Amino acid sequence: MPIQTLIRNCVAIGLVVGLGACNGPMTSPTQNVAGSATVNLDPNTRGPVAGVGIEGQDITSMTDQMMRDMLGTPQLAGRAVPPQVIVDGEYFSNESSQRINRNIIADRLRINLNRASQGRMVFVSRQSAGMVQQERDLKRQGQVDTGTVGLTKAQAGGDFRLRGNIASLDSRDPRTGMIQRYNQVTFEMVDLERGTIVWSGIYEFARAAADDIIYR
Repeated sequence: MPIQTLIRNCVAIGLVVGLGACNGPMTSPTQNVAGSATVNLDPNTRGPVAGVGIEGQDITSMTDQMMRDMLGTPQLAGRAVPPQVIVDGEYFSNESSQRINRNIIADRLRINLNRASQGRMVFVSRQSAGMVQQERDLKRQGQVDTGTVGLTKAQAGGDFRLRGNIASLDSRDPRTGMIQRYNQVTFEMVDLERGTIVWSGIYEFARAAADDIIYR
């Protein structure tokens, strides 16, 4: 075989091998599995994914119940001078076996109380203390004007503050795998000067299921 023909054949073989390596092995097209369509749910009702713990409808139900109880308490909502209250999750503890965001309970209670009290309570945002202090300093340094409400000697103090706790008691039948949980959520409004409790509330329920879900 002439040397020119041999060279041409080697080059052609090399090109074929190179193209095959670039293209890679032949693969079959991926089959996309259709998922479940999104479903809009009423937060006040039990959804399709539920277990034995605290669910969304429990949070809406108990915060509504606590709000009505507070507004019906003269020491809180019947005073001649509206009390200054702090409602947040700072002193809201979780001793239950369930992971839960405590702020979602305290925030919903505070917002609905603020809307429904119509001035019978004044809500102090202790979480905003840093932001408020920064603006107060700017005003007193003359870098900004005093706004429309004027200056005060200090930030607002609280007359009462919410504290609460989430607790649970679990039991499981090893024969059937059945899980039962007693859930208890307590609320107390504490006098920040005397340390007395001016209002208390409790929300409790028990549920059982063959298989629990994972709470995040």
